[in-house]
Amino acid sequence: MTGTPWWRRPGPALLVDAALVVVFAAVGRASHDETNPVVGALSTAWPFLVGTALGWLVVRAMRRTWPVDVAPGVTVWFATVLVGMVLRRAVGSGTAVSFVVVASVVLAVFLLGWRALGAYAARRTPART
Repeated sequence: MTGTPWWRRPGPALLVDAALVVVFAAVGRASHDETNPVVGALSTAWPFLVGTALGWLVVRAMRRTWPVDVAPGVTVWFATVLVGMVLRRAVGSGTAVSFVVVASVVLAVFLLGWRALGAYAARRTPART
């Protein structure tokens, strides 16, 4: 695994996903001038983090691989949005259509974007012989 890029390793990849979900929540909270930004971001992020973790587990169980590529990343993204919205609804938090759309788009860019950039970088890097 020494030649494996960091973004293809499950530990760092999961941390990137989690960090990007928290960034999504923090930016959203900041745009609404919320007080206590750390607690606010975490209270917004937790349902989506649960969804991210569930997406990782689904990919691992169904594909027997880690979701470090774009295709399995779609499952992670879908689970992040779906579970996040279901949990938000269950605890009485907002799930307005505009929020669902914005969350879906931003999380797609975040969770699929870094995977696509990694795949692009891997193709651009000459193979070691």
